Amino acid sequence: MTYEAARSITGPFLATLGASAALVGFVAGFGEFLGYALRLGSGYLADKTQRYWTITIIGYAINLLAVPALALAGNWYIASLLIILERTGKAIRTPARDAMLSHAGGHLGMGWAFGLHEALDQCGAMVGFSIVIQLLAIPLLFWVQKRIEK
Repeated sequence: MTYEAARSITGPFLATLGASAALVGFVAGFGEFLGYALRLGSGYLADKTQRYWTITIIGYAINLLAVPALALAGNWYIASLLIILERTGKAIRTPARDAMLSHAGGHLGMGWAFGLHEALDQCGAMVGFSIVIQLLAIPLLFWVQKRIEK
């Protein structure tokens, strides 16, 4: 939920903090590059240690902490670091999670495991987006209430 909720607003959010379009592009590009590069190490570590659950949970925990912390970022420097940290969390969890899905698919059927994962992923995306919309509506409601009271 946190990943999908924040992913679509990172560019405009950085812009509101004073980041230029070039900087927004650099942060997004560097975050993606780092995310894909770190998957090599994360996948290797997961295979060597066989600690798939631990690595997956660490990756999700990083994401779960970094995305809500964006609300507290007072400038684009901190927001940029948090966005890159979110991509790092995704890089850490993805290879271990995919290995577990592959193992589960061997027992349940690859199509069933993939379909279930995608269905839950899309449900989380919708719930995350809905939460963001509701949170964005709160200031609007206070503004309308103040206008009505006057």
